[in-house]
Amino acid sequence: MDDQTRIEVEAAAFRRLVAHLQSRTDVQNIDIMNLAGFCRNCISKWFLAEAQERGVETDLEAVREEVYGMPYPRWKADFQK
Repeated sequence: MDDQTRIEVEAAAFRRLVAHLQSRTDVQNIDIMNLAGFCRNCISKWFLAEAQERGVETDLEAVREEVYGMPYPRWKADFQK
């Protein structure tokens, strides 16, 4: 697999993971963290760090909205138990 194809496949897999987590609002972050060692917030922080490393100006709240599919405070109010 060439580098460009690998990057495209990785990006598609990441988008699929994020879409899956957005659809599984019944699964709490703490449950994911206990089983997998990461959660939606971890993904948000990794995304932010990688964006900043590449000089992309963004902030945690904007990135969380990308990962959660809605503003983080709304997700917490609607789905966090």
